[in-house]
Amino acid sequence: MNPPQPTPPSDPPASRLVAIWVPDWPVVALTLETRQQRRHARARQGAPHLPDPATEPVAVVGARGVLAASAPARRAGITTGMRLRTARSLCPELTVLPPQEERQSRAFETVMEALGSLLADPTVARPGLALSSARGPAAWIGGEEPLASALVETVTQEADVECQIGIADSLSGAVLAARQGIIVEPGRTPEFLAPWPLDALLTCLPLSRLRRDARPLLETFTRLGLRTLADLAALPRKDVTARFGPLGSRLHQLAAGTHHEAPAMPRPAQDITVTSELDPPVERADTAAFAARHLAENLAARLLSAGLAVGRLCVAARCEDGTDLARSWMLEAIPTPTELTERVRWQLEGWLSGRSGRPPSSGLTHLSLTALELSPATTSQTGLWQAPGHQGQARARRTAERVESLLGAGSIQVPQVIPGRDPRSRVRLIPWGESGGVGDSTGDEPAPWSGALPEPSPSIVLPRPVPACLTDIQGRELGVDIHGQLDGVPGFLSVDDGADDAEDDAVESVPRMESVLLWAGPWPVDEGWWTSRGPSRRAYLQVVTEVGPPRLLVRSGRWWLDAVYS
Repeated sequence: MNPPQPTPPSDPPASRLVAIWVPDWPVVALTLETRQQRRHARARQGAPHLPDPATEPVAVVGARGVLAASAPARRAGITTGMRLRTARSLCPELTVLPPQEERQSRAFETVMEALGSLLADPTVARPGLALSSARGPAAWIGGEEPLASALVETVTQEADVECQIGIADSLSGAVLAARQGIIVEPGRTPEFLAPWPLDALLTCLPLSRLRRDARPLLETFTRLGLRTLADLAALPRKDVTARFGPLGSRLHQLAAGTHHEAPAMPRPAQDITVTSELDPPVERADTAAFAARHLAENLAARLLSAGLAVGRLCVAARCEDGTDLARSWMLEAIPTPTELTERVRWQLEGWLSGRSGRPPSSGLTHLSLTALELSPATTSQTGLWQAPGHQGQARARRTAERVESLLGAGSIQVPQVIPGRDPRSRVRLIPWGESGGVGDSTGDEPAPWSGALPEPSPSIVLPRPVPACLTDIQGRELGVDIHGQLDGVPGFLSVDDGADDAEDDAVESVPRMESVLLWAGPWPVDEGWWTSRGPSRRAYLQVVTEVGPPRLLVRSGRWWLDAVYS
């Protein structure tokens, strides 16, 4: 006897989600790129051939087999999840491409722009899948069915791709309904989800990390006898959470149709393009460079106002006879107008002089600059010397040479870390430009120094050692015997009151006596016995007291405070 069907409520629930799914998006993204290249006729001699997935068998293959396949490949029997060896045996002419998440994300922005004409705030769950609230748009357009039809038509016309629409009461219901291209009636989402297998939950997780973590958990559910989403939803949620943690609770909510939160991924920034019409046509490099300078300054100003950094610059030109030229340049994260102008001028000189192969058959009539691989400028902070492309290194070297020319040779010195046993002897100041300066490296591995202090090195080395006293708990001053060992257990440490002046305000004032909590060492050093000045014997000890930072003490006739750890 079949259980009675639930009666739909008279009022639709407050949450109705619409999912827009583009099947086989990794392959479709390649299709869009191929169409764009053909539309703009930018394919040039020597450029790699991109297959057309509409007419050729193409598959995107990752670590877990085939991720997506074109229609000709599916007709040959290739399916999602199939191993590459099996796929090649079924279709020897198959073109295999690696997954490129960045390209998929950027190409999906065309779909999101199309959805923006009907949906107020669509979000990207992952490339190929978008989500939005359905209640407001459906009320505005006249119902959920007209909304679904309008979305399909808009995406087809504006983005030139086909999509499927699903509408339901929950996230999992909308995503799985989009797989079938249907609208689930209000209140019937649990009934719709019930017969789906557990693996269907993977399509509802936005991040590859979540899907990777969920696979073994779903396998555990299968071994426990759970086969469908109804089996998982029938379990008490609190018991699933207690046994399998937050991920198990999330999968239970998706299976029961009670998860309404739409995950959102950051949308990639749109490319910024500046263009200029060249009238009359330009055939000389200096004339073209003058026009390029204005474009470069305009592009740099737009990047600065938008707070964006750029990874590549695409220089494109159109000739009078209709020929298109294009070339991409790697850039620093935040280029200056001068750097942009230089690269455009170099490229135009190469084209017009024939250095790139042959000069164009006619003058240039159109010039455009496009900033690619945009990202927030706050994420592009680079080191002082190690900017991308070593541009920061070259800029620092030019600045130092300019200052040295004003102050005289040897007026600029740079610190160099050299091998040694103690922090005071490992830093040396050398004149700028000598071996070991900024940006110079011999590449030789230093030989090991026996008895050297272990890492990390102290953050502050005092200009001169400060007198200190290390005693045991009875107040007896400790020493280091001939074997390099302490003759007692450290109990208290006192530092001379002049430490504040000696440390040049780097170390705060400390009490006269501090209890020693931890200590390490000592590390004895016996060197210089072969010189005429005689041997130099000392021992280093690391101590941690109840207040203040860890300290490095040295025993040389008496105890001295030599350095401080932060």
